[in-house]
Amino acid sequence: MASLKALKLRIGSVKSTQKITKAMKMVAAAKLRRAQSNAEQGRPYSQRLSDVVASLASRITVGPQSPRLIAGTGSDQRHLIVVASSDRGLAGAFNTNIVRAVRRQAEELVAQGKDVSFYIVGRKSRPVLTRFFGAGKIVGQYDTSEMKNPTYADAQAVAAEVTRRFEAGEFDVAHLAYSNFRSVLAQEPTVEQIIPVKPRAANDAGTPAASAAVEYEPDEEAILADLLPRNVAIQIYRAMLENQAGFYGSQMTAMDNATRNAGDMINRLSIQYNRQRQAAITTELVEIISGAEAL
Repeated sequence: MASLKALKLRIGSVKSTQKITKAMKMVAAAKLRRAQSNAEQGRPYSQRLSDVVASLASRITVGPQSPRLIAGTGSDQRHLIVVASSDRGLAGAFNTNIVRAVRRQAEELVAQGKDVSFYIVGRKSRPVLTRFFGAGKIVGQYDTSEMKNPTYADAQAVAAEVTRRFEAGEFDVAHLAYSNFRSVLAQEPTVEQIIPVKPRAANDAGTPAASAAVEYEPDEEAILADLLPRNVAIQIYRAMLENQAGFYGSQMTAMDNATRNAGDMINRLSIQYNRQRQAAITTELVEIISGAEAL
């Protein structure tokens, strides 16, 4: 049984931990408001651009002169998964859920005889993917800083590297994995194809872009040369914004749970301390009374 001094030290240690987790919860809550706002503001633009590009892809007749970001390489043997995770932990199962979705997608592709590699955005997903697929499957990494907001320049840097590797023939299909922010308690791990652009289905006419007439000015080649790489960067930027909101939401929830658990532990230790203290006092009283009676 622990001594009174040991229990007192442990209670003080847990109280210090509780102060830290409570402070981290408050910081995450403050940052979540801005991150959630950024994610919500970025969704309409990224969704509309995705719709426009998909609509254009469905209208273009693929030929030797077609952009590779639409036409592809003519094969789907080699797949690259761009895994967007966080650089820091203490956020519950946030990174674990993203990696689990990536593993499921990768294992399905491997079962089909495909070759799968990974490009990491954020550090936390690398150790797990290395353990399951080997370090040789990690072809690159871009570290983001959780101390600042993701910028479009970050997304452009990642998109430029991924596009360069595609143009160099290192892979045929690229997927983007991230956590789609729904609410503080709900983030949806998502894996979607970004290269080549998936054409809109023939029966999908739910958006204005699906039925609009298309006229290119100055010309089709110049427009698509600028629009297609920008679409890749925008989708990656949206993933970064969604991830940041999801990270702070998960961290706030995790720190709230940790604070409550610390409070429960303090209560249990305090009860144990008081019982042992009372028992020690009772023992001392019994010894004093017994000594007095012996005299």
